Amino acid sequence: MALDSDSLLEDSREEDLSTSSSGYPQSTGRVTTTDRPTRMMKEMNYSTSSWRMSQNVQPLSLWVTLTCQISAGSFILQRRGSQGGPWSVQRTISFINWMVTAKVWVLKKHFEGFSKTSDFDLKKIELPKLKDGELLLESVFLSVDPYMRAYSRRDMKEGDIMIGTKVARIIESKNPAFTVGAFVVANHGWRTHFISNGQDLHLLPPSWPESLPRSLALGTVGMSALTAYFGLLEVCKMKPGETVLVNAAAGAVGSVVAQLAKIGGCKVVGCAGSDDKVAYLKKLGFDEAFNYKTVTSLDEALRKASPDGYYCFFDNVGGEFASIAINQMKKYGRIAICGAVSLYNDTVPQKGPYIQVPMIFKELHMEGFMVSRWNNRWEEGVKALLKWVVEGKLKYHEQVMEGFENMPMAFIGMLKRENLGKAVVKV
Repeated sequence: MALDSDSLLEDSREEDLSTSSSGYPQSTGRVTTTDRPTRMMKEMNYSTSSWRMSQNVQPLSLWVTLTCQISAGSFILQRRGSQGGPWSVQRTISFINWMVTAKVWVLKKHFEGFSKTSDFDLKKIELPKLKDGELLLESVFLSVDPYMRAYSRRDMKEGDIMIGTKVARIIESKNPAFTVGAFVVANHGWRTHFISNGQDLHLLPPSWPESLPRSLALGTVGMSALTAYFGLLEVCKMKPGETVLVNAAAGAVGSVVAQLAKIGGCKVVGCAGSDDKVAYLKKLGFDEAFNYKTVTSLDEALRKASPDGYYCFFDNVGGEFASIAINQMKKYGRIAICGAVSLYNDTVPQKGPYIQVPMIFKELHMEGFMVSRWNNRWEEGVKALLKWVVEGKLKYHEQVMEGFENMPMAFIGMLKRENLGKAVVKV
């Protein structure tokens, strides 16, 4: 135990303080007025695997000194009087050089058919010390999404860290634009910790309610919902009174598509792969919903749900479903191609039926898109979505799995459509 050797000590006390699980110190923090040192430590955003605190009372000067010893250094806090008064930083002993070890999931082998746990490998990486302008972050929530399956083949090679977005907390900053303790959305893949220069981060809005889970920044107030928002407004160009069709409707994107269409004054028809999911769709306010796995004819089910056809079709599935649905589009109908989850795991490409004839005679507009097209309008979308959530107009459901070690299982389960709403992993 390192004590303040310059002090006259007539009494001392030691105690262990509760800690977070991050396992390393921070060199910055903020001091708050409190009589509870343990609470103060947490509010200073310091975290370490072993805190030791000594309280030294100096009767002659009526100062109380706390010397806080951590694994990579120490600092001294002081206040006047043993019973109260604000704490202040008296002296900081420089931290020694230390390294943060991040856990990462890498793509061990490209997926063939459905993803398997053996396709992934868990590794550890030591992160370097921060440079000026950089910040260190720890992941809090990580997203698993269908696009990862398709993009992995196109954008990744074996041995690369798996792609993906997350909500992360800033734990050290040498960038004046970012403060320790702030939460951001980042696209840094399956990592427990990472370093950023801040240019690729989205701060959570300051208006974010404390009662709202921050994980929603990945789903109903995040990329999934922004996909629905811009897909409906900019690609489908929905209008009040129109009928909108959405498949994979109980998923992270589809469930938001339907609710935004209802907010916009549209009739909504959706389908999902279980009776429980269909019941959930009806709770969300779908005008018509059915289980596509149990209907005798998908064509008949779609015709029954909307005999007059569909103005807008938001397609998350592709394949056979899309081929059938296109035939029921109204003239000049608009189709937004967001995903093709029915095709991602195919080892042999599917063949027809082909869509050119109905596209020509119905004069349809079909457009594929990626939400990154509207990165410059990200704040606009988040502001609108957050407002609707707070007002209760936009409901959410999350499937949360705990433990970074469970990332592959959460990903595989999502691809098998086991989730209701947004699939998230809590670190």
